[in-house]
Amino acid sequence: MMKKPSFHILRVGVGITFLWIGVLIFKEPEAWGGYLQPWAAGLLPIPLTQAMLGTAILDILIGALLLLDTYVWLAAAVGAIHLVIVLTVSGITDITVRDIAILTATVALMADALPKTLADKIIALQKNQNNKIL
Repeated sequence: MMKKPSFHILRVGVGITFLWIGVLIFKEPEAWGGYLQPWAAGLLPIPLTQAMLGTAILDILIGALLLLDTYVWLAAAVGAIHLVIVLTVSGITDITVRDIAILTATVALMADALPKTLADKIIALQKNQNNKIL
């Protein structure tokens, strides 16, 4: 199925953002770890630097999949879950608004790129649930 140009613009923009953030985290994992709330950092089972390097790898992987136009719905879903976690563990800061915008973009990409078979199952579940309510 051919996607609209707006889909590809959003996909590439979000892909670059994830890729870029991943590279930035690789350069200074300790600095990026400073965004975690102390309670969240205390829950980590590994050192903060290692957790941030894992985050960098995840961000780069998400960005690469989006840029390559491969498994877009899955990359966007993982990106959305990742951003919900980021928003949870970083608290309200000056960059919260950026994370909300990226989260919204990933949800839009996921919804638009959902495989037809999966979308059909979701629609069938919704119809079934609506019939039960009536």
